[in-house]
Amino acid sequence: MISHIACVFRTRRELSHLGKMWVALVFGLVMALSATAHAEHNYFIGAGRADITGPAAEVNMMGYANPSQKTAGIHFRLYSRAFVVAYARNASRVVFVSADVAMISQLVKIEVVKQLRVLYGSLYSTENVCLSSIHTHSGPAGFLQYLLYDITSLGFVEESFQAIVAGIVESIKRAHDSLRPGSVFLNEGELLDTNINRSPTAYENNPAVERESYQHNVDKEMVVLKLVAGTQPIGMISWFAVHCTSMNNTNTMISGDNKGYASYLFEKEMNSGRLPGEGDFVAAFAQANEGDVSPNTRGPHCLDTGLPCDANSSTCNGKSELCVASGPGVDMVDSTRIIGERQYVKALALYNTAVRQLTGPVDFRHQSVDMTDVRVITPDGATAKTCLPAMGYSFAAGTTDGPGAFDFSQGTTESNPMWNLIRNFIKKPSVEQQRCQQPKPILLDTGEISFPYAWQPSIVELQLLRVGDLVIAAVPGEFSTMSGRRVMSNITATLRQHGFTNATKTVVAGLSNTYSSYITTFEEYQVQRYEGASTIYGPHTLQAYVQHFHQLALALATNTSVEPGPAPPDLHSKQLSFLTPVIYDNPPLGKSFGQVIADASPVYYVNSTVTVTYVSGHPRNNFMTGATFLTVERWLPEQSSWVVDYTDASWETRFEWTRTSSILGHSTITVFWTIPPSAPSGGYRIKHFGFRKSLSGKTYPYSGASSKFVVKADISSHGNAQTPTGRAVDLLLTGLRSLLDCAWLKSAEC
Repeated sequence: MISHIACVFRTRRELSHLGKMWVALVFGLVMALSATAHAEHNYFIGAGRADITGPAAEVNMMGYANPSQKTAGIHFRLYSRAFVVAYARNASRVVFVSADVAMISQLVKIEVVKQLRVLYGSLYSTENVCLSSIHTHSGPAGFLQYLLYDITSLGFVEESFQAIVAGIVESIKRAHDSLRPGSVFLNEGELLDTNINRSPTAYENNPAVERESYQHNVDKEMVVLKLVAGTQPIGMISWFAVHCTSMNNTNTMISGDNKGYASYLFEKEMNSGRLPGEGDFVAAFAQANEGDVSPNTRGPHCLDTGLPCDANSSTCNGKSELCVASGPGVDMVDSTRIIGERQYVKALALYNTAVRQLTGPVDFRHQSVDMTDVRVITPDGATAKTCLPAMGYSFAAGTTDGPGAFDFSQGTTESNPMWNLIRNFIKKPSVEQQRCQQPKPILLDTGEISFPYAWQPSIVELQLLRVGDLVIAAVPGEFSTMSGRRVMSNITATLRQHGFTNATKTVVAGLSNTYSSYITTFEEYQVQRYEGASTIYGPHTLQAYVQHFHQLALALATNTSVEPGPAPPDLHSKQLSFLTPVIYDNPPLGKSFGQVIADASPVYYVNSTVTVTYVSGHPRNNFMTGATFLTVERWLPEQSSWVVDYTDASWETRFEWTRTSSILGHSTITVFWTIPPSAPSGGYRIKHFGFRKSLSGKTYPYSGASSKFVVKADISSHGNAQTPTGRAVDLLLTGLRSLLDCAWLKSAEC
């Protein structure tokens, strides 16, 4: 995959375009640096990052609800990225966290605030701390407190939960400890070719006059915050709407998907010379109103024929599992790279040209709301109400990013007697519930089930954070494109009508504080695509949110308080778990932990992949939080020592874990390193680190190392090779290097 990165700008046309782009960027950078240098530091700001990767083996992944999709290695690590902005050192402040997880669990928010209260008293609370997620579908599951979301993970997974909580708290601590005088800048711009609407027939059901107000059926706008302390850049937050489903439901490696990779690239750029996860600069690619937004820009096609799927049902010959969206890359890893890289490039350009400095108060409003019985006023003046939670038939169909199974299809508005019989065995919905949720045919009546505990939330958190004339609307679920637009426009209009400037900007921070599935418009709900079927509080869900956010915005603008609302339940003590623990590890007869059983070859060239397999323990014995399961190390002859160039947090590496015998406790780890063109020629080795578990339950560290091998540059990639003289010089130098390398390796193959 790395070879694709080197080939992005090969053609002359692309080089010409790139040159023009960099001229514009350099000019903007000069202007931005000038503005930064003369900016008055009117805030106290801090940024922090911490590892939240969690269990990398035998734990179901959260997002696709695929029971067979279990963690079996790491593509690159997951992080929590925290930012603190205060009006003065001891004055009002807000915390924004973007975490590389599928969604924020209400229980995670409760526990994080508990631990912050122990550390800082009342300084950080439910009201001024916002936890948001990027919505990767390639992280460990089992950390939500409501039963429906933990079924495929065999219940609650304490390991996942604790890893996320600990990492979020640590990232906030680091942001708090780094607090210093600084400035915040805002920029925004359009990013194309990065997202599409995966439910266009539902979007088309919105009023024509409303749709005509927008050029696209998804939001193409990226909003960027630039945080600078003095002349020292410390952080960046980008909001852009796109699902983290570039990695599909066949993936078993933990991955931050496209947004995680965008953060990786940005932090690599700003923390030059540091390993991933290290360095003071923190870059978050936060989620927005991505409910109906896909990164698979080629769109859905039938796997059997290659033809487009049926538009509304997303089926091929009546089967939803044959209708899959893909692209833009050659495979899911390449697509992750492309979509992540596009977000990174745009965010960096906006960051470098940001000159609009935010000024004014730091403030917040927060309210918990029981969403199951909200009275709403519809646009035509009628009254209606929200419903108890329920999931519709089309929920089981899945999406074109990750299709479901059986004979379910999207767009279903009528029930099936056979599936109703199965549904009724679990819980038959009441007449009132069926009437309230119309036209949704109910498949799971989650709101009327309380055994063994609640299946979906009733109480959710709504929150507004203010930094000057930027307002962040933290929403407890996945808002569709038009749903997010309605919320943002209502908040902005309310604020401007009550004293905020015309420059006031509102962004949606998706999947924040609580997860309550999807939120579509009333019109989209009628179509009952996947998103509508997963709008759990019924057809008037969005209007209820619009009303409540209007009240929060009014309170923020008029400096008045709001009622806190009902406290969400803490169901931690009620959680059930059926995930089997790690019993013990045992090496095969005659082998030892860390021993290499498939070694590296003596010589490799750039763009090739080194593969080494080790006898291993179970990765759940120790998550190696803040550390690594592997290192790629380069030999420094002048210092006679090894230096670590890559870890398991690096894009260029991955490891795959395999349980070769459950009964005997045997397992292996295979490490892959795809050598990038930037890797210096020379000697290398790959090391693996882990922990083994004995029958007594104790764990012990072990490590192993591959044989030494040599990496050589590809001669065809050298500029000198374009002339006869250059080729001769390159061949001579390569020959000399080979002799030295062979002497170093002491390899008989030389």
